[in-house]
Amino acid sequence: MTKKKIIVPIILLFLAFQAASCDFLLGKKQDETVHEIFKEGAIDPRLNPSEVGYVPILPIWDFFSHPIDVYVGYDEMIYIIDDNGLNVMDQTGALQKTIAIPGASDVIQDRRLHTYVIGQVEKEVNGSMRKLTAIYHLVNTATSAPVQFLDTLIHPFADKSRQNTAFRGADDEAVRFTGLATNSANVLYVTRSGPRNDLASISRPDNAVLFFDENGENIGYANGLNPKTSSLKSVLDPSGIATFAAPPQRIFGVNESEDFILLQSKDNAVYKALWIRKVEDPAAGIVYLENPALIEQDTAKASRFLYEPNRFKQPADIFIAPDATGYIFIVDSELDSLFQFTQSGYEGVNPPPTGNFTKQIPASFGGEGSGPFQFIDPSGVCYFKKTVYVADKGNNRILRFKLSTDIE
Repeated sequence: MTKKKIIVPIILLFLAFQAASCDFLLGKKQDETVHEIFKEGAIDPRLNPSEVGYVPILPIWDFFSHPIDVYVGYDEMIYIIDDNGLNVMDQTGALQKTIAIPGASDVIQDRRLHTYVIGQVEKEVNGSMRKLTAIYHLVNTATSAPVQFLDTLIHPFADKSRQNTAFRGADDEAVRFTGLATNSANVLYVTRSGPRNDLASISRPDNAVLFFDENGENIGYANGLNPKTSSLKSVLDPSGIATFAAPPQRIFGVNESEDFILLQSKDNAVYKALWIRKVEDPAAGIVYLENPALIEQDTAKASRFLYEPNRFKQPADIFIAPDATGYIFIVDSELDSLFQFTQSGYEGVNPPPTGNFTKQIPASFGGEGSGPFQFIDPSGVCYFKKTVYVADKGNNRILRFKLSTDIE
């Protein structure tokens, strides 16, 4: 994929070149990474200087071992999953503690500051030791008090529909929890993938979105999503999920929507990012439906779209900005790219109020490599106070980006 050239405000370049011996937002002048950033962001006189794009923030955090997820919590601490488990950092990038969690792959936090991490457990089942996917429920992850493990949600035992069915041996060991999200009411959303997807079974399909209350009780699942056939309301090997509630903490104005956007990793999924709506039907009760508004693709307003067929290859993680932008961020581990959309499904950032722009300005970027605008197997993404964080797994680093128009 061709890297998008990033347009940096003229004043930023001027100050950077003048500050020969001073530290700056993008690092020191003599830093080779900064030279590449300046090269990428050099202003083409043929372009309108009011165009915007994402600009890397230095320093790059490159002291991790295969970071697979990144999340800024309601406590405003930064949580990073890597080979060592759950790493807790402050806003300056200083590592505070590392919590060992076997097979850790994803992290989220609810508004109570309770932290959830997908991992694995070894559990004896029918006389044999089995390695099963699980969700660890922790508190005190960012305090001086000892970390407490309140609960562990283990497949298949955490699924209410499996209480009267037998353990399925290798098939249950093959199941994976793949994504976490929480809503404003502290309900935990969990994506799950696996080999058993018989719609006639009394138990739920392995490919599913499960819901748990704040006490860890399984209170339902997204009934109506097809686990076998691609559609606008399918759930084919889901790889991630995002709700519309996210940090920072707010007393008022928290998005109370129970909609979510899920990612599908199955090759035959035409649309691999799906906005699913929770609807209460007087006859059928609660149902989960597609968002038909995203099907309409107005080429007068954008050039590319979230619901563009085959836009993604292997979408790995998703995050929805809770601020006024409402931007949707997706990282694709096969395309080595960061994609950004509006909640209308348009790809690109909002055009500045000044200028002659009539469309969203494309801002997605990436491509395989180790430069400041490239990735190798990006696996996690989040957004906090106008900063995008990407877990660049193959490069053993966390990258941060801001829109050039947001840099003061």
